[in-house]
Amino acid sequence: MSAPHAHNSAHPHGDHGAPPPDGGHGHGSRRGYVIGFLLSAVLTAIPFWLVMTGALADVQATAITVVGLAFVQIIVHTYFFLHVNNKAEGGWTMMALLFTVVIVAIVIAGSLWIMFHLNSNMMPMAHETTFGG
Repeated sequence: MSAPHAHNSAHPHGDHGAPPPDGGHGHGSRRGYVIGFLLSAVLTAIPFWLVMTGALADVQATAITVVGLAFVQIIVHTYFFLHVNNKAEGGWTMMALLFTVVIVAIVIAGSLWIMFHLNSNMMPMAHETTFGG
């Protein structure tokens, strides 16, 4: 009589030949980290260069460019270092990220709206130089 096949619970993915549950997309490769690092370095150097050299004459255009490159850098970090994409964890990490972005946008928009309306509805105060007088 042969002994039943013992399940090795030390290996979290069961069969050693099967891919992990996330399809192997949840972990980064050395190539991915190098690409992410190089993109991050370039996306940091460009705004630094723009501000230090004054390459754009318009201050507003420089600010918009710096903020735009900051958003691109957020996407690079999220994809290459945090590994948030449609394939990781069955898409749940992407769904959690989108939910977080929506909640943060609601909080920021609501806060700005409240502050704007509080500012516009404040009663004007007299500027007195002496007290009680």
